[in-house]
Amino acid sequence: MRRRRAGGRTMVERASKFLLVVAGSACFMLILYQYAGPGLSLGAPGGRAPPDDLDLFPTPDPHYEKKYYFPVRELERSLRFDMKGDDVIVFLHIQKTGGTTFGRHLVQNVRLEVPCDCRPGQKKCTCYRPNRRETWLFSRFSTGWSCGLHADWTELTNCVPGVLDRRDPAALRTPRKFYYITLLRDPVSRYLSEWRHVQRGATWKTSLHMCDGRTPTPEELPPCYEGTDWSGCTLQEFMDCPYNLANNRQVRMLADLSLVGCYNLSFIPEGKRAQLLLESAKKNLRGMAFFGLTEFQRKTQYLFERTFNLKFIRPFMQYNSTRAGGVEVDEDTIRRIEELNDLDMQLYDYAKDLFQQRYQYKRQLERREQRLRSREERLLHRAKEALPGEDAEEPGRVPTEDYMSHIIEKW
Repeated sequence: MRRRRAGGRTMVERASKFLLVVAGSACFMLILYQYAGPGLSLGAPGGRAPPDDLDLFPTPDPHYEKKYYFPVRELERSLRFDMKGDDVIVFLHIQKTGGTTFGRHLVQNVRLEVPCDCRPGQKKCTCYRPNRRETWLFSRFSTGWSCGLHADWTELTNCVPGVLDRRDPAALRTPRKFYYITLLRDPVSRYLSEWRHVQRGATWKTSLHMCDGRTPTPEELPPCYEGTDWSGCTLQEFMDCPYNLANNRQVRMLADLSLVGCYNLSFIPEGKRAQLLLESAKKNLRGMAFFGLTEFQRKTQYLFERTFNLKFIRPFMQYNSTRAGGVEVDEDTIRRIEELNDLDMQLYDYAKDLFQQRYQYKRQLERREQRLRSREERLLHRAKEALPGEDAEEPGRVPTEDYMSHIIEKW
């Protein structure tokens, strides 16, 4: 009986020990995952966190679903911008897209060999190349509104070369290369922001709207108001004007207006005109060196820096509380604004997808290059560690030689 009891206790003890081992192993694996798991999920070599400069920018959304197909050539935007050569950045500034803030970044916040000369009390800065007194930036805060107030794609592409030739005659010997950039914004927010701006007295009536060598006639572009400005207008009045240039402004300013007869609405049917404008705006946007989105300031900064190989001194800030954000509108009004800006809605959806895909592509490419550099550094470090061991073996050869000499002597 005692032997049976002893044997039973032995079996129970063995089972208890086995369970303790299993439980201990599970706890160890859980602790190991808690420490190693988060580091491994960063995608950095050896579970280490990426460099500090990458932490400034948001991680790409792994669950982002692409809406449009873009070939790699549309995602790659690494230009060899030669500031000492003849390259020029041209900023197409669309109203109420945050272009004023971005324009100031270009003249005050870029780390340059020769910074732009921005003097107090002056609206424009002097942005010369490091090697000669010639501008590398065509924008509101560098060259002013040289092609007209808020000149669009049609105006800039026909005007910028001539303006710079007159400013810098010595540069006529070599052709310039122009890199067009712009910012886009959510159409509803942009539209509301423009209404508030007009309500406060803004008109932009000095804009030229030059197309095919002429400005539009009053019949082609009638005003929405009588008097000097439209201050105090209600949102309903703003939406009811059929000639309001705020409607689909982003598409109109990015499209080649020559394709649709400029501002002559009778040139082609309305449906065909809208289709041509949208497709032209998409094409020109893809062909631009860079475009950013107001709603994604850090990503905009990241893509600009990687595109032009230029660095900003201070990071971009995301301001979600804008004048448009303070406007309370009901769902019916929002739907009405979306209808009035249907082309802009389609363009923004397209641009947002291209923007996100470019950002993901750049980040993945950068992470891959970072992993390769880390791997090379580890291999180099291991090779250096192996060198002292080889040096230590050198003195060991002397006893071997003495031993051989001793054998020879005895022989």
